[in-house]
Parts: sequence; C-alpha cells; structure tokens
Amino acid sequence: MNPRDSAQLEAKLREEPDNPEAQYELALAYLDLQRNNEALQLLDRSIGLRRRDPSAYYARAVANLSMSNFRKAGCDLLRTIALDRSRLEAYKHLGFVQLTLGKEDAALKTLQRALEIDPGYADAYCILGDAYMDLSEHDKAREAFEKALEIEPDGPEPHCKMAMYYVARGDMKGLKTEYELLKTLDADMARQIGTLFFDEDHETIS
Repeated sequence: MNPRDSAQLEAKLREEPDNPEAQYELALAYLDLQRNNEALQLLDRSIGLRRRDPSAYYARAVANLSMSNFRKAGCDLLRTIALDRSRLEAYKHLGFVQLTLGKEDAALKTLQRALEIDPGYADAYCILGDAYMDLSEHDKAREAFEKALEIEPDGPEPHCKMAMYYVARGDMKGLKTEYELLKTLDADMARQIGTLFFDEDHETIS
C-alpha cells in the first residue's frame, strides 16, 4: 500500500464517515504504512459498528502486536477465533502471544488446535517448536522444526528456526549449514544471523 492509495481511502471515508467497511479498509492501509495508532482508532470505530466481524478483531490484534500490546492482542485473537474457528493466522498469533506471556502450555494447545484444522500449516510448527524450546523439550522442538521444513523446504522461516535451534544446542556446524541455505532463500535474514554468529571469513565467532 502506498500513500496515494491511502489518500483515496481517506477521501472515501470522509464521504462515508460511519461506514465500517471504509474504516476497516483504511485501517489496513495504515497498518501497511506502520501508522498503527491511526489504524487502532479506525478499527475501534469499525468494531463499534460491527461487533461480530472477525476480520476487524484480527486486524486490531495485528496492530496491537506491532505495538507490543500483547495482552490486548491476545483478547482480540480469542474473539477472532470465537467468531471464525477456521482462521489459522489467529491461532498462530495467539500461540505466539501466549508464548511471549510465558503461557507455554496454553500456546501448545492453541497451536495443536491449528494443526488439527490444517496439519500442513508450517507456521504453526515453527511456533510450536519455539514453545517446546522454552520448555526444554529439545527433541520435540526439533521434530516440530523438521516438520515445518518438510512442509516448506524452501521457506526462510523454518530454516531460521532450525538455525536458532542449533544455536541453542551449541551445534555450530548445523548453524553454518542453515546459514548457507538462508543466503539463497532470504539474504536479509542470513545477514542478520551472519552478523551475530560469524566473522567476515564466515568462521564462527567464539
């Protein structure tokens, strides 16, 4: 979304200030532009007019996540799921929020629920692995990350998760393997890992 598109949506909302769909569309544009406070205000208005709209609750949760308002995001994600039990992204984000708040067992249940809906949802396996890592259940964490890789062998996120698994286990050989793969899959992600763990000659920083 570019500023010109948002300007068009702003003009539309000025014509129909109480149109919840126009409020929602402009809020999404603001989220793309990282104007999160403005997005939140519009989503509050939209939800006030349509209290059973799961998309608006989900968008507000994303806005709150962007601002690290994890508890507020969690409440909206629970509302989203209550209204639309098939929205996989809501389960993924809720699992992340629960994990961030130290509620690992709740996160496991949420993510497993997502996988009951779609056993091929790689993103859920990525966060599931994080939850198992926090619980020091390293074998289960590896299984989850490997399952994500099986589903999305060329996905940067599963490879990044596996790289962090190797870091946690002190396996620098495994980390370097994932780092080399990521250089072809997501150069920015690989650069971040390289800056943290490797010197200019690609040797591990001790």
